[in-house]
Amino acid sequence: MNLKEQIEREYGGMCECGKEHGVILEDIRIGSHILEEIPDLVRKHGSSAFLVSDRNTYKAAGKEVARILEKAGMLGGSWCFPQDKLEPDEKAAGSLLMHFDNSCDYIVVVGSGTLNDLGKLASAVTGRPFMIVGTAPSMDGFASATSSVIRDGLKISLSTTAPVAFVADTSIMKDAPARLLQAGIGDMFAKYISICEWRISHVINDEYYCPKVAGLVRNALKRCADNAGALMQRDEEAVAAVTEGLVYAGLAMAMAGVSRPASGMEHYFSHVWDMRGEEFKTPADYHGIQCGIATGTCIRIYDRIRQLTPDYQTAASYVEAFSWEAWKQELKDFLGKSADAMIALEEKEQKYNPATHKARFERIADHWQEILSIIEEEVPSAEEYDRLMKEIGLQESFEDLGHSVAETRKTFYATKDIRDKYIGSRLLWDLGMLEKVGEEIFA
Repeated sequence: MNLKEQIEREYGGMCECGKEHGVILEDIRIGSHILEEIPDLVRKHGSSAFLVSDRNTYKAAGKEVARILEKAGMLGGSWCFPQDKLEPDEKAAGSLLMHFDNSCDYIVVVGSGTLNDLGKLASAVTGRPFMIVGTAPSMDGFASATSSVIRDGLKISLSTTAPVAFVADTSIMKDAPARLLQAGIGDMFAKYISICEWRISHVINDEYYCPKVAGLVRNALKRCADNAGALMQRDEEAVAAVTEGLVYAGLAMAMAGVSRPASGMEHYFSHVWDMRGEEFKTPADYHGIQCGIATGTCIRIYDRIRQLTPDYQTAASYVEAFSWEAWKQELKDFLGKSADAMIALEEKEQKYNPATHKARFERIADHWQEILSIIEEEVPSAEEYDRLMKEIGLQESFEDLGHSVAETRKTFYATKDIRDKYIGSRLLWDLGMLEKVGEEIFA
């Protein structure tokens, strides 16, 4: 049984959540020395492949993939990004589309992360099916139908298209830079928070939630955590296990139709740093590195939430004193032009409206014990998480990433405005405790 059939058997079909779940990838190939299978996969949908890579991924696998496709008479064109640091922005997307050869009927993207996002975008725009040939188990977006891109300086998720095939040659992926291996695990560790917040929002806001999809993500997370140490030793079986876990997480987002199963408050720390890096040239690291480190802080934030008791007078006084106009200006000062989209989102969402706050607070108070139980079930202890981070050699702090305590505190406050998702910072705002907890955590 191949991986696609296994996932469909265990998680596919009509679900109690009301949705029918299926695996959007037609082929999932994970194994050692399997690049020779690529021409057969291309033939399922096309005959002339356009190869996309950058300077690093071309050396890692692109050159060999080009040789294999050319030998099969299927290499129709190619584009190798020359930049040392490629960003998924308008410039990169435009460059790829302007170099695309319209005579090609298939796209083969060699790489991970940014190249994966750009390949999906190119596929959506050109209408050509595409394949991802992974070069590092560095993120969970291989199997999703969305692209994380920078548009007008704001990090957003665009609905694009999913690959028809994913190929992961573990003999290549095991040799990825250690920082990319850490990034993949860091992106998976974020799921401790994302599943917790998905469940909490289901309780407070009646947001759609699927226990089966959440279970798929938990299993993927456990698989990655169990193999974290061996992955850093570049064991091929561990590389395969972690890669499968990352694919599962991406498929979970597609099954649910939302990114909820895989991202929450910890991702928004990363998004804010990326946006500030774009606007002010402040430090920014790999997404998974930032998410992994932010997850440790989010765990400590939830530890603090568990010590709270909802008090309406405290919350109501806090909301009454909150100034949206003042906070809008703080967002503009902190994020520059990226703040515009966040401000526009609030004008539509109205989460700071006292009337909507009162209704949410009542749900929070009525279900507080259930919320505490969810946190207990989903979020590991800080000590357990620190052990996992030590195992992968990622014991860095926000300061190590180049962010001051004051900047990180403001980042935490801004996470509640990035998307229309109910996350920990929104819960604390509703409780009237956001700044109090922020000052304690980021003392």
